[in-house]
Amino acid sequence: MAQILDPLPPDSSEHIFCCYVNATSKIQIARISNIANWYFERVIFPGQRLVFEAPLEALLEIHTGMMATAILSDKIPCERLCVNDEEIALAGNQEEAEAESDSKSGQREKLLTVAAVALE
Repeated sequence: MAQILDPLPPDSSEHIFCCYVNATSKIQIARISNIANWYFERVIFPGQRLVFEAPLEALLEIHTGMMATAILSDKIPCERLCVNDEEIALAGNQEEAEAESDSKSGQREKLLTVAAVALE
């Protein structure tokens, strides 16, 4: 998702790309609140991956949603979530390869079904 509504603060010297995965079965809210004059908050659904750009000194707060509340469950320095361009490209290629593999599996199953019906 593009950061159109909340561009990075201009006075921040170094920006990094980060990736966080919600590995829980609950909805989470990711928030960065330690950067002055900058607002960053996203809802992350179970299993969803959040890729974002942040200042190097940013601290990601993870709030886990409960019934009518959200509990601060973790604070993670963004430099620990840093990914480089090669890792982003590899993740994209892996997803494409998995989709292609699923497509080929589906085609194989269809061919086997057609062959089985033809033999009957």
